[in-house]
Amino acid sequence: MHQTTSAKQAKEYYSGALLQSDYYVGDQDLKGRYFGKLAQHLGLDIEPSKESFFSLIDNVNPVTGKPLTQHTKEGRTVAYDVVFNAPKSVSILHALANDQHILQAFQDSVNETMQDIEMDAQTRVRKSKSQEDRATGNLLWFEVTHQTARPVDGSLPDVHLHSHNVIFNATHDRVEGTNKAGQFRDIKRSMPYYQAMFHKRLSDKLIDLGYGIRRTDKAFEIANVPQVAINHFSKRTNAIGEFAKEKGISDPKVLAELGAKTRAKKQKGHTMAELKTEWRRQLREEVTLQPGEDVMPVRYAQKAYADRTIPEDVIDHALRHSFERASVKPERRILETAYRQSIGKRQLSIEGLTKCFDGDSRIIRVKEKHQVVCTTKPVLAEEKRMVELARQGLNSQQPLYRKAPALAPHLNDHQQNAIADILTTTDQTSIIRGAAGTGKATIMVEARKHIENAGKQLFVVAPTSQAARGVLVSEGFENAETVAKLLADKKLQEQLAGQVLWVDESGLMGTQDMIALLSITKQQNAKLILGGDYNQHSATVRGDAMRVLNSVGKIKTSDVSKIVRQKNIHYRKAVEDLSNGDTKQAFIKLSSIGAIKNVDPLKPNELLITEYVKALKNGKSAMIVSPTHAQGNAVTTELREKLRANGLIGKKEISVDKFDNRNLTEAERSDYRNLNEGDIVQFSQHVPKIRRGSVWKIQSIDREQVTISNKNNETRQLPLDRARSFDVYAHTQLNLSKGDTVRISRNGFDKNDKRMNNGQILEVASVSKQGKIVLHNAASKVSYEVDRDFGNIDHAYSTTSHSAQGRTVSEVFISQPSATFVATDAKQFYVSVSRGKDAAHIYTDDRKALLEYASELGDRQSALELVGGYTHADYVQDQIVKGPEREPQSRGKDRALEVTKGKDDYEPGL
Repeated sequence: MHQTTSAKQAKEYYSGALLQSDYYVGDQDLKGRYFGKLAQHLGLDIEPSKESFFSLIDNVNPVTGKPLTQHTKEGRTVAYDVVFNAPKSVSILHALANDQHILQAFQDSVNETMQDIEMDAQTRVRKSKSQEDRATGNLLWFEVTHQTARPVDGSLPDVHLHSHNVIFNATHDRVEGTNKAGQFRDIKRSMPYYQAMFHKRLSDKLIDLGYGIRRTDKAFEIANVPQVAINHFSKRTNAIGEFAKEKGISDPKVLAELGAKTRAKKQKGHTMAELKTEWRRQLREEVTLQPGEDVMPVRYAQKAYADRTIPEDVIDHALRHSFERASVKPERRILETAYRQSIGKRQLSIEGLTKCFDGDSRIIRVKEKHQVVCTTKPVLAEEKRMVELARQGLNSQQPLYRKAPALAPHLNDHQQNAIADILTTTDQTSIIRGAAGTGKATIMVEARKHIENAGKQLFVVAPTSQAARGVLVSEGFENAETVAKLLADKKLQEQLAGQVLWVDESGLMGTQDMIALLSITKQQNAKLILGGDYNQHSATVRGDAMRVLNSVGKIKTSDVSKIVRQKNIHYRKAVEDLSNGDTKQAFIKLSSIGAIKNVDPLKPNELLITEYVKALKNGKSAMIVSPTHAQGNAVTTELREKLRANGLIGKKEISVDKFDNRNLTEAERSDYRNLNEGDIVQFSQHVPKIRRGSVWKIQSIDREQVTISNKNNETRQLPLDRARSFDVYAHTQLNLSKGDTVRISRNGFDKNDKRMNNGQILEVASVSKQGKIVLHNAASKVSYEVDRDFGNIDHAYSTTSHSAQGRTVSEVFISQPSATFVATDAKQFYVSVSRGKDAAHIYTDDRKALLEYASELGDRQSALELVGGYTHADYVQDQIVKGPEREPQSRGKDRALEVTKGKDDYEPGL
């Protein structure tokens, strides 16, 4: 959905790109039409023309010549262009077909989805001190269908069936009896939902026409249309993709703008008949098919099996996927997942899935303005259980000291108060919230001494391997372990009896692990200290446990906010502002010391790389941080050339295997349609005939049967019902030279069974043509040997802020061009900026937009917070029908509980 705010640009673009009079290229493009209830209201049953289109752009009713809406402000939003793209295989078959049956299915799907968008139309209400949005349910749009893509390098255009729907910024407010500008915020937010509906509708219609459907990551393709043909007719998409990859661009909005900026002119004078002849020639002469691909039936092929999926199965999948990594999700995000999951399953309809979702008794719905947000009863019960466990420990313990002992004089008052609190508390669970750079390790070292003097043993764990076995070990906690190790080791749990457990980086813990820890410490009568900063990054799994225990559970928290890491006072004050959520003031301070640097958007990495290499040559420890892997990879590629030119890495280079985690949820991993031939599968748990830690490659996918093989050519069937036991990776390549800095990306062992931890930073000591790689740990002086097929390795020059959390360097270099704003928020910016001791350098091509994105909090709402806090949660829980929750495959029919904020019969907090 592309927003247009310039009437002049709109006229230039749309007259050249949409209207028949200037753009009708033979018969490549079809006649445009006006649609919508507002069009009917205005009497716009006329044939579109440049004059009528331009009038609407100028906010003038082309029928009466009067203003279309009440006000025509300078810089107003003129229109929105919603573009519907047919999958490439659909475009190919339409172009080669002898009739318009595919075109009709496509246009019907577009029109039905546009009617859904129209139903969600709103306008602002600003009368009588009102500040609300009112539903109107009517719009006016111009639709035109194109059948070709823009050409690349002067070649003839490829097939590309797509539709432009230009929604004019107007809607009729029946209450006020006038036309007004629309409020499109919620429509824009729901675009992925509408897209899923469009894909589902189109795929269903194509199935009815006799085509098989192959679902893809983002949409679908027609079954038996060879992928090589799809790739061949995607020249423009591929060209944009290569440019984006080179520049590290991954933001969909920026990609769309990139497409507009690189757009070539349409070629005139070619009829569809001429183009079809050329496309057929390309298929014969330029597309190399595999044996048998040229004879595979595409339409009316015999069905291989009857799909028995029912709506409940799809809703189960959508809920499992949606709530694996979040406690709260917008209703439409869940439905989007369900609609996509049902693509290719004709027995399932949008209406049937929606009805099943609406009737699911597990779902709790809360209406927030015009958006319905959901959690589930099990998720709410889980959070409530966590809070209850923590609160059960209030005033239940003997303090370690009746009065705090004398503490080291070098500690500041914040640090001393925090230590005194945990030594004298009678609560079983304590929280120390330490902002970035406040000396949390110093607190831990001092606290350990007094805990041991009180006759107790201190056990230290952390959620990540790097935090536990890297950072904590380097700070003197040699026996530090991961939370996962503690939860799996019964003997280690028993050693906790009557002792003290300290969890570092607790802000990275999810709800389920926190419940397990609280249960263990309760069972073992051990004290639990949660140290961390919930203003930094949270867990990748569901639940911001530490924050919820503080804000909802009211567990006593000692705040340590006096920062000691940054040496420059202005830098330190900026980090303090970020810690307190004041990004604007932090920006002012960072700008005053020259930390924010403007870069050329076409050369966003040049200055960063020059200054980074200079820091290395000056003996500084340095780190590059970027919000996205794509931007980080772009920086790394350019940086390695600079390092090589300066003699900092070797000239000889070898290519090694690299496994990129696809980050699929368990629900996604359990569906064969989300897997690709050539993907790597690594097992984290034993399953029958497959050992933990083993590496396999997907050889073939045939419906539900996914065949995997290992390097010994043994084959197995991938147990999709055990998706929790494995992870899926894309198989790529990585170039390594002597001197390169690398990061281990998964726990494992080298050829000599030496343990290697996820997140561990190593230097490449040597590489050989035979693929032998020697890695060296400069701190521990330990060397490791791996082969080129090791896979769990990556360059470590650039990291995301998630991976950077917990690390400290002299200078941090932050690559934050506009292409990374999709992954920018307050947490990301705070963690990134706070890594340096001496300086932070921020490189961006848009300061204003960076400030806007970096000011977004990024907190995930908890289920308890969604329903109104702890008291409100009690009310909701009382309404839940007692008894066991419905298992995923059972068919509960009781009506879903719905909660509306501000409900007349209940006021939260009373």
